[in-house]
Amino acid sequence: MFHLFKGHRHSHPHMHGHGFFGHHRGGGGRGPKMFDSGAMRYVVLQLISEKPRHGYEIIKELETRAGGSYTPSPGAIYPLLSMLHDMGHVSISPDGAKKLHTITPEGQAFLDENRQMVDAMMARLSEPGVGGGDIRALMHALKEAVIGRARDGSATETRLEAIRAILRKAAADINALD
Repeated sequence: MFHLFKGHRHSHPHMHGHGFFGHHRGGGGRGPKMFDSGAMRYVVLQLISEKPRHGYEIIKELETRAGGSYTPSPGAIYPLLSMLHDMGHVSISPDGAKKLHTITPEGQAFLDENRQMVDAMMARLSEPGVGGGDIRALMHALKEAVIGRARDGSATETRLEAIRAILRKAAADINALD
């Protein structure tokens, strides 16, 4: 039904996943993965088919489309982009210090042959509440706020102590919930 690697004999570590969606914990306790590495190639290739993209843009677009509840690691995206290039599904052109990834006709044919799978994964990406939904997004926003205010160059010891106090109180309040 799905022609995954028709005509390709490359062996890549990301060609074999753990099922349709990778519901296992990733390294470092980052939480459940939205897709296994095999399924992620469809999503990444779809994003590149919409417009040429840099790796960082793909990471940010996935985070945006998941409503902040999912952010793939660079360690998942960049090797996948290399694999897609090796397979002939994307071309890479220099764009300053970055690499711009553009879909090839072979990549577009791969997407077209697997349209049902691609559409299912893109729909999953936009499901509300995937991976913890708004709580996860709020945790990420809190983390960014803490890091931003603690490391902005003008952080005084008074500000740092205030941040610590807020975090201690938030943790205590959450632990006190029924």
